[in-house]
Amino acid sequence: MQSSELQRVSNWLIDGAWAAQESTVGIADFCEHLVAAGLPLTRFGIFIRTLHPEVFGRNFIWRQGEEVEVGTVDFDILDTPEFARSPLRIVFEQGIEVRGRASDPHSTRFPFVNDMRAEGATDYVAVPMPFLDGSVHATSWVTRHPGGFSDDHIAAIRSIVTPLARVSEIITLRRTAEMLLDTYVGNRAGARILGGQIRRGHNDTMQAAIWLSDLRGFTALSDRLPAETVVEILNHYFDCQVTAIRGHGGEVLKFMGDGLLAVFPIDEYVGDAAHVCARVLEAARESRASVEALAFPVGDAVERFRFGVALHVGNILYGNIGGGNRLDFTCIGPAVNLAARLEKITGRLGRTVVASEGFANVCRHDWHELGEFPIAGFSKAQRVYGLAEETPALVD
Repeated sequence: MQSSELQRVSNWLIDGAWAAQESTVGIADFCEHLVAAGLPLTRFGIFIRTLHPEVFGRNFIWRQGEEVEVGTVDFDILDTPEFARSPLRIVFEQGIEVRGRASDPHSTRFPFVNDMRAEGATDYVAVPMPFLDGSVHATSWVTRHPGGFSDDHIAAIRSIVTPLARVSEIITLRRTAEMLLDTYVGNRAGARILGGQIRRGHNDTMQAAIWLSDLRGFTALSDRLPAETVVEILNHYFDCQVTAIRGHGGEVLKFMGDGLLAVFPIDEYVGDAAHVCARVLEAARESRASVEALAFPVGDAVERFRFGVALHVGNILYGNIGGGNRLDFTCIGPAVNLAARLEKITGRLGRTVVASEGFANVCRHDWHELGEFPIAGFSKAQRVYGLAEETPALVD
């Protein structure tokens, strides 16, 4: 290894050249820089644990002459035999370096090292990559060089891991912020917050289809079942909607007890109002089918569920609202208020889906007019529509 070339790679990392690139491009450049500096590297892996409710971590694998592979693993991997016998488990749990030379019989305890040996590898080393917050992540290094990595090679790997960790932590922190914002406020709102729209009063007017739903009989359900069971039911119930909403271009803004507020933005990037509202209606149908199929066993009984969703379209004010240093990124406006009032009508009419006149006019469908209803806070009665295919249930 040439120390001057290795220092150039370190400086390249510190200067943020990788951070300015796509992760896969940055990793490929990093590995190719090391090879050019004299490290006989044929395979490199970097494994980052994530702060995510479903994803344990992400991995990036570089092989000489190939594109970088990106993968994610969920928490189930922690219970697998493969992870139990993986060198990375030792790195994550003990924070120590693990080496597996092809010539070392002791390395056969790691199936992964055996697999690498079958591909012609002569040496493998997994090196911990600690972040400043104390969390331990991992890197892996493989060579086909005769005799494996030399002492100089191992010293070079250890020295480059520190600047690599700093760059990786910066990128990971940014990605963690994006994932947390996506999880708690939605991807569109999260992008705006990260873009600097963080002051109270920062808002925009946006045309959108509005979705407002709630679970029928939730008060009685909460009264007769333990709180833990109710929470579990709500999670399953919301799954029935969120998957459909996001799958059709919507963004969930808020969970309010058993209520859900979502918007489907209308702009030149996603289609005109008719196209967007057609997707909203399809999401409503999918949600209805999922909720109808939901069966939750409680003791000897099985709980079944119904919900109501109101669909409207109009202009909303979308942005930061709140008091002091506690803000909420949400939407307000007469269109949202009307959707909230219409949602209450679903229960009165025994309907799952109701639409405003505005939504029904935009989304051409076989609608059935349900009549005009006075709406609290609105000067004129509103005409309400239901799906002709839907048979009204008994009124709540």
